[in-house]
Amino acid sequence: MSAKEHGKSAIWGGRFAGGPSQLMQDINASISYDQKLYAQDIRGSKAHATMLAATGILTAEDEAAIHSGLSQIEAEIEAGTFTFDATLEDIHMNIETRLSELIGDAARRLHTARSRNDQVATDLRLWLRDRLDDIDTALSHLQSALITQADAHADTLMPGFTHLQTAQPVTFGFHLMAYVEMIGRDRGRMADCRARVNESPLGSAALAGTSFPINRHQTADLLDFSRPMENAMDAVSSRDFAIEFLSAAAICATHLSRLAEEIVIWSTDRFAFISLSDAFTTGSSIMPQKRNPDAAELVRAKPGRIMGSLVTLLTVLKGLPLAYGKDMQEDKEPVFDAEANLMLSVTAMTGMIEDMSVNHDAMRQALTAGHPTATDLADFMVRELSMPFRDAHHASGSIVALADKKGCTLEELSFDDMVAIEPRLNDKVMGYLSVEGAAAARTSFGGTAPDEVRRQISVARKNYNL
Repeated sequence: MSAKEHGKSAIWGGRFAGGPSQLMQDINASISYDQKLYAQDIRGSKAHATMLAATGILTAEDEAAIHSGLSQIEAEIEAGTFTFDATLEDIHMNIETRLSELIGDAARRLHTARSRNDQVATDLRLWLRDRLDDIDTALSHLQSALITQADAHADTLMPGFTHLQTAQPVTFGFHLMAYVEMIGRDRGRMADCRARVNESPLGSAALAGTSFPINRHQTADLLDFSRPMENAMDAVSSRDFAIEFLSAAAICATHLSRLAEEIVIWSTDRFAFISLSDAFTTGSSIMPQKRNPDAAELVRAKPGRIMGSLVTLLTVLKGLPLAYGKDMQEDKEPVFDAEANLMLSVTAMTGMIEDMSVNHDAMRQALTAGHPTATDLADFMVRELSMPFRDAHHASGSIVALADKKGCTLEELSFDDMVAIEPRLNDKVMGYLSVEGAAAARTSFGGTAPDEVRRQISVARKNYNL
């Protein structure tokens, strides 16, 4: 009778006279979620078997049987015919147990010179490395969508806001390019994270390495890691690579949330700057006229969940002594959840950016309120009248107050009205008060002038390989 059939653990039952309680099995098992790592676990096991054979620890016959059996298991899992067993705790033992059923004793030799501690660390790094590549691709698609819209609207005027108050005229293309740069930094953070993810724990065993003559550089090469990790204890107990990913994911989700909030605002009937099609909006169960930007609202909400994953893993590791503790089993669900929700958010945002229609007239009409060229008026006084900026700021503010009193824009004030406040003004000032002129004049590096926006677009395409 097997240990499993006798009620003991098939994994570590030799030390124990009895088996774990059902409650212990429930809290201890991770197969419900770590089965996601099956492909990485199989790949790592194949690399380990190849190395064991190369160093003479396994025979060539055992290596061939292990590779064949693992390939069959992978096919079973992908076909949906593999039965996952919670009593076997995790993906590692589920695969190893099935491998034993298929090839016998050779399967039980596979675990030589490794532990589940280095095995799971290897699996998670392999999985996250692949996901980081997927995320980078998705973020590049979002950048491309933003750039396409920015290029089409490099001349489309809209209010630039501070404190959500009209500040200065900008172009819609300029506004969107700000997000291209944010997403570019997100890609940079993900790439930095990937470099630290891309180190191999395999062969570190439980915490202290092994007395077997293994070749960790070989398994690192077989798994396309940049190198084996230097310290076995660090290799099995560190999860800072996962924390780094969650931190980068939280920052990226925050950027997406800011853009999502702007889409919500821009699509309201009060702004009507943009509209989204039926593909990214929903209706109301009671109000037939409603078109709700639910996709944007959900992207706006996702950072809370992803930040929660970051705090979860930080809390798990805080004060955890070296090397491995079962606490670390709690590392995977936050990472899996954050990755899934970040990818969903990026993909949804890309779809919304590609889908949105821009209302040029509404954007231009919005510039008739809030006196967006007041700063240009002050700048004119500095350039033409050699006034200190603070004095020019005061004079411009007084002219704005007069426009408010008259209920008109700065452009609509007469020259006589302005001279009454600042006698040194000349009539050239009237050419500096249009929103078109104000936007076109901002040719400084990184500014909103249409030609400068087009330069930014060209540079972004080159810098981000778009």
